[in-house]
Amino acid sequence: MKVLVTGASGLIGTALIASLNADGQEAIPLRRQRLEAATPVWDPEQGIINLGGVSDITAVVHLAGENIARGRWSRRQKTRILNSRIRGTGLLADYCAGLDHKPDVILSASAVGFYGDRGEASLTETSSSGEGFLPEVCRQWEGATATAAAAGIRVVNLRLGAVLSTSDGVLKQMLLPFRMGLGGTIGSGRQYMSWVHIDDVVAMIRFIIDHDSLRGPVNLVAPQAVSNRRFIQTLGRLLRRPTLLRLPAWAVRLAFGEMGTALLLASTRALPGKLCDSGYRFLHPELDAALTQLLKPVSTQSST
Repeated sequence: MKVLVTGASGLIGTALIASLNADGQEAIPLRRQRLEAATPVWDPEQGIINLGGVSDITAVVHLAGENIARGRWSRRQKTRILNSRIRGTGLLADYCAGLDHKPDVILSASAVGFYGDRGEASLTETSSSGEGFLPEVCRQWEGATATAAAAGIRVVNLRLGAVLSTSDGVLKQMLLPFRMGLGGTIGSGRQYMSWVHIDDVVAMIRFIIDHDSLRGPVNLVAPQAVSNRRFIQTLGRLLRRPTLLRLPAWAVRLAFGEMGTALLLASTRALPGKLCDSGYRFLHPELDAALTQLLKPVSTQSST
């Protein structure tokens, strides 16, 4: 099996490529700069894809996109976020649709941000989209795969939750302040967080590649979303640090603007409906056990 991967140097791409290679599959990074002769390269801004000597791709896993949490969302930054997703996805979809030997499946990243701020409502893949910048980005992001689907390629839109890993992402960013005793709830603490362990993300992607029945939007989240308060308290307990501080909603809006409201205060309670119906068995379904597994090597290193 040949799997072409964009965003190969990111958190998910790195873990996915390592998993595929460990099982003897051929994981092929599609990079912006050619590291060796005849290796695949692309430039979404210029509309260029060159796979070099690579052919007969079995699956494409498209993970590339501008980091949405890099800073406040100025008009320019929002345009960068949107274009980085639409242009790359559209280019890849058009390219694959035009191949004589088309890949069996394209798995294109999206996010549970598709649903927006929905309070306590349980959200599955059949739930409607929300309102605001992130839902709009996700709608256009997923829509950019239409060319590939029209060409008969199975397309899966990976609606990712907050991916937990100590290598990168939200959990890594939280560890230092928590170890300093500066952890605490954000806003009311009642907003839901749809999370997923990095090991499950990799296993889900590989499961989807192997199961032809899965197509369209698929929520890549753990079975139980948790409130911000529960997540903070669980992390503090496992790190043996207090979580008495609280970052008020007004402070979030003042410090981070629209980005903080969408990423820190919005409540999204997404459920993995399609994966559960398809028989996927979670490696880390419970938050406590998932965080324990992730923090164990970190705790060991910090105590030596």
